[in-house]
Amino acid sequence: MHWRLVIAIIVLPGTALVFVPATILTLAENSGVSYQFTTPDQIFFWLALLPAGIGLGLAVWTVKLFTDIGQGTPAPWDPPKKLVIRGPYRHVRNPMISGALLILLAEGLLFQSWPLAVWMVAFFIVNTIYFRFVEEKDLEKRFGEDYRKYKARVARWIPRLQPWNPENDIR
Repeated sequence: MHWRLVIAIIVLPGTALVFVPATILTLAENSGVSYQFTTPDQIFFWLALLPAGIGLGLAVWTVKLFTDIGQGTPAPWDPPKKLVIRGPYRHVRNPMISGALLILLAEGLLFQSWPLAVWMVAFFIVNTIYFRFVEEKDLEKRFGEDYRKYKARVARWIPRLQPWNPENDIR
């Protein structure tokens, strides 16, 4: 594995999915807004497995696409050199963040923690703002008409049921 990818994973998902939630849970312990880790005899434990599995699968898949097809990493300082419109990117523009949101949902369910749920919503809002005003403008600058066509046909957050195929695009 390349060091640039390891650094990107530690800094980005490591911060959002591990360091921030651990800090929130630590602060919550002393604030009266405690949490309780679920066990296999509780329904929340089993409910958390589905979003955790899907989220982890999306995360691994999308990172692999960025490195193999895009020839870059998920990090803004080392972005893909080629536009990636394969796999889950044919259904939704931000499957990597969708995966992270599913992992945060699973963490909230596993720890039965409202502060983690608030973090998940805040993470979504911050990423929505960042994508709209920073990343999408950069992608348009780097990939031009190809990205504009993709952006017009694939939603930022709501997945298409049928995958978009640029080769079959008639517009």
